[in-house]
Amino acid sequence: MREREFWELLEEVFGRSYGRSLSRDQRLFRLGDRTVVEALADGEEPRVVWNVLCDQMDIPDSRRWGKDHNAPPMPAA
Repeated sequence: MREREFWELLEEVFGRSYGRSLSRDQRLFRLGDRTVVEALADGEEPRVVWNVLCDQMDIPDSRRWGKDHNAPPMPAA
């Protein structure tokens, strides 16, 4: 997943205003208590950030990838 795709999904799943607010305000405990913006700026993989955010917000897999998206492959370890 590219960062551009992350932001597109954020807006699709959460809505533009709420999604952007979440990205700045919601602390992601599994990513060192950083926000989405901080985690991405620190180089975290967008897919990892997306999954952590969705898990924390209780977004089921059926809604997580939007209406036209397939889950991208996990980053190589």
